[in-house]
Amino acid sequence: MLRMTAESTDEACAAIRAELYTPVVGDILDQLGFRRQFLPPSIHGMTAQMRVVGRAMPVLIADVTGPQARPFGRLTEALDQLEPGEVYVAQNATLPCSAWGEILTATAKKRGAVGAVVDGYHRDTPRILRQDFPVFSRGAYAQDAGVRASVIDFRCPIRIGDVEIAPGDLIFGDMDGVLVIPSAVADEVVGLALTKARTENSVRAAIDAGMTSTDAFRTYGVL
Repeated sequence: MLRMTAESTDEACAAIRAELYTPVVGDILDQLGFRRQFLPPSIHGMTAQMRVVGRAMPVLIADVTGPQARPFGRLTEALDQLEPGEVYVAQNATLPCSAWGEILTATAKKRGAVGAVVDGYHRDTPRILRQDFPVFSRGAYAQDAGVRASVIDFRCPIRIGDVEIAPGDLIFGDMDGVLVIPSAVADEVVGLALTKARTENSVRAAIDAGMTSTDAFRTYGVL
């Protein structure tokens, strides 16, 4: 299967933002056999209202111990290579420390990126929130990464939990979780998810009008 074009990616992201939510997209991925696409449930938005939709720019982080000749490794390179519409997605090191903060947010936003998802922690919470930039993480923890973690590669395949993430895959996060839509099937997934979401609206209307859930499920096939 072919990767999405830039035009189809933009269309898919616009459709997700306008009509979709992670549960319905996750259901479609299940139906197509992609059953390990949600990131661990401990990764969530800094606020319940945050949503992120964009192309993955994966980043690989490793543990280090003590001062480094190049603090933070290739972090600044990764940030400076972000492109408009991308999401910084980091497979973090195992040592507990922050993987995202105020300056990273400012850089990513200036580059046209649309969010950050880190398998780790963020810090500078009030200063990030003031920038109106969606950040999904395991929570707030101020311990610095400089002597604990180092970016060793980016635009490379990574794995967070059970989910494999490749450059260009679609990232979609809301209050119910963060999922990864493989680029090769993104057009199909979004199209089917739109149909399911609209059908769910019809089911809700039917139930509100008095139909039982049993009859609604028999009629529409969704629940």
